[in-house]
Amino acid sequence: MENNNTNYAIPVSIIIVGLLIAGAIYFGPAIPRDDNKPITPINTEIDPVTSVDHLRGDINAPVKIVEYSDLECPFCKRFHNTMKEVVAKYDGKQVAWVYRHYPIDSLHRKARNEAAASECAAEQGGEEAFWQFIDRVFEVTPGNDGLDPAELPKIADELKLDVVKFEICLKSGQFDTKIEASVQSALKAGAQGTPYPIVLGPNGQINTLPGAVPLIDVTTAIDKLLK
Repeated sequence: MENNNTNYAIPVSIIIVGLLIAGAIYFGPAIPRDDNKPITPINTEIDPVTSVDHLRGDINAPVKIVEYSDLECPFCKRFHNTMKEVVAKYDGKQVAWVYRHYPIDSLHRKARNEAAASECAAEQGGEEAFWQFIDRVFEVTPGNDGLDPAELPKIADELKLDVVKFEICLKSGQFDTKIEASVQSALKAGAQGTPYPIVLGPNGQINTLPGAVPLIDVTTAIDKLLK
């Protein structure tokens, strides 16, 4: 028995050592980093913020948060409320919120049409109607394609828009090119999911946040840039 145990011990030791080496190669050494520090992908190339953008707050604010969002994304729904708190906290003067469309068709078939609906609302009622429209969509949708398209003209009606013109606009596809350009902008900026917030600093700093982070993470990133 003793001899057999000894014979088995040697190959078992070899296997264990081999697994440890393989694990070290596969996982690599642990790389410490500041978890509060936003990660900036190497391929981040953000389109500049202009008056054409949908913007909540002052366009001259020293910090801008560009969010690429999907109206049927449940994480975007949560982060939308976080961003409303951010704008309120900084009075829209120190921080501006830029909303850009990034409907992910493979996950949410209804999101692109909802994005078009928000643009149709903006066509009639300007920026105020745009923001009211997406606020309401996020309020009523359960996410993940759970919103009945019949709710879109109802929201338009709630906002005192001309519902007939709204529906004609939505069926026309007139904003398809604009929304697709926003999708391509998101991809160019390195977006792989939603929400995809990018924090722009007063001196050209570009930092990305890892998705639907809590309010404290957003304000920490902002306060570092405002110092």
